[in-house]
Amino acid sequence: MNSKQKLQPLHLQLSFLFLAFLALYYPFIQTLIRDWDTNDNYSQGYFIPIVSGFMIWSLRRELAAIEIKPSNWGIALVALGLLQLLIAKIGSEYFLQRTSMIIVLFGISFFLFGGRFTKTIWLPLVYLIYMVPLPAIIWNRIAFPMQLFASALTEDVVRLIGIPILREGNVLHLAQTSLEVVDSCSGLRSLVSMLALATAFAFLINKDNWKRWVLFLAAFPIAVIVNIIRLSATAVLASRYGGDVTRGFLHDFSGWLVFVAGIALLILTQSLLGRITTRQG
Repeated sequence: MNSKQKLQPLHLQLSFLFLAFLALYYPFIQTLIRDWDTNDNYSQGYFIPIVSGFMIWSLRRELAAIEIKPSNWGIALVALGLLQLLIAKIGSEYFLQRTSMIIVLFGISFFLFGGRFTKTIWLPLVYLIYMVPLPAIIWNRIAFPMQLFASALTEDVVRLIGIPILREGNVLHLAQTSLEVVDSCSGLRSLVSMLALATAFAFLINKDNWKRWVLFLAAFPIAVIVNIIRLSATAVLASRYGGDVTRGFLHDFSGWLVFVAGIALLILTQSLLGRITTRQG
């Protein structure tokens, strides 16, 4: 039996399991897509499965060299994922319902391709976590302290510029208007987007694990920096032109602008990592 004949049963099993997976999770995928439409904090969800697939495709040569050794441990992982789905469905817990998909995908990979194959693609599979919205109670617990932190830093920056400003919690009082640093301006949205972007960058560009970790961890200060720049610039403009600059086109455009700035800082970090390697060489 040649290699093509050996792969035919595997392809049939993969097709069957993929169809069964879609049939089981279709209602949950529908609600997930609805959240991407309505929750601006997770609008990047549409791109995450595509990036995950591209990450796996980038490993095609390495995966082709791995001997396929199906493992029955995959059945246990699938069962664990389905148990999580059942419990989450009973408890109406969306986060656990959706993340059970990732466990089931790990189980399918183990069952069909084996441990070594699954170990190679573990990061692209875990990457799918970025498409799942956090429970609101967790999001708010993180977002509110970040609102206060961003407000305090913005106050310091604006005062250094020489503009009178007074902060009360997450509200910044200027001469002509007051600005409230709301959930969407806390920086958490930027942080999630930067982490997703940095993870993909680190995986696709770097081969050394330490470089991947450096680029990933750099997303944290980068997200904070670009958000403070955005808030400070908004406060300066509001002090001169009033609160209208915080709404409408300028507000949305500034969000895209700081995201582009974040990408530029990630690229700069990667460039510095490349120079370190060149000098060591």
